[in-house]
Amino acid sequence: MNDTDAIDLALFVFRCGLGAVMLAHGINHIWGGGKIEGTAGWFGSMGMKPPLVQAWLASLTEIGAGIALVLGLLTPLGGAGLVGTMTVAFVINHRGNGFFIFRPGEGWEYVMTLALCGMVIGAIGPGGWSLDRAFGIEDDLIGWTGLALSAGAGLVGAGLLLATCWRPPPPKTAD
Repeated sequence: MNDTDAIDLALFVFRCGLGAVMLAHGINHIWGGGKIEGTAGWFGSMGMKPPLVQAWLASLTEIGAGIALVLGLLTPLGGAGLVGTMTVAFVINHRGNGFFIFRPGEGWEYVMTLALCGMVIGAIGPGGWSLDRAFGIEDDLIGWTGLALSAGAGLVGAGLLLATCWRPPPPKTAD
């Protein structure tokens, strides 16, 4: 084993961990608890319109990003899915709750960390143990290109989604 093997192993574990988190989120939104209808109700309560479409869009993005990251296939696009969904989660649910996840309403440390990880994996690439490497496309997708794809597509996608589909509910007033 050499240093390259250690880096490839670390990137493989990192990618699979991120991918597993995204897969778990997407699968849970569709089949867990209240199923997709419950997710749609929750999204609707936060002002996402139309809520069922948004629930499916978020869930399928999380699943697609998770698969891309686990396989190391078009890795910056998997990173973009992570950046985009976590940016939307930050804006519509977490930003007003403080930094720490254990605060009431769940703070934003978790979604920030995942979004940053999506940007990082896009820039540094999936490593040698990936389909990007097997298909010979890894070198075309790392560095500035990977960062632009993961951060740019994620943030632009989130911004467009929020601008067109998010109508925050009015603030709750004390009775």
